[in-house]
Amino acid sequence: MVGNRLSKADVLLVELIYNMEELDPSLTANFPLLKALKTRISNLPTVKKFLQPGSQRKFPLDAKALEEAKKIFRLP
Repeated sequence: MVGNRLSKADVLLVELIYNMEELDPSLTANFPLLKALKTRISNLPTVKKFLQPGSQRKFPLDAKALEEAKKIFRLP
């Protein structure tokens, strides 16, 4: 998102995308650039290792946090 280097913003946005898709995969269906960002970041070796089964990940968003994210991104 910021230049050609991985930034904290990239990681945080990809984390949000994963959390949203865990609750409702259709939320990102109409956003191909977000899906491409998720794929690109997820394929980085260190991130890919982190995402492997058995690694520690945060719990998905609860319903309240999901509604807030929907408001922020103006999703239905």
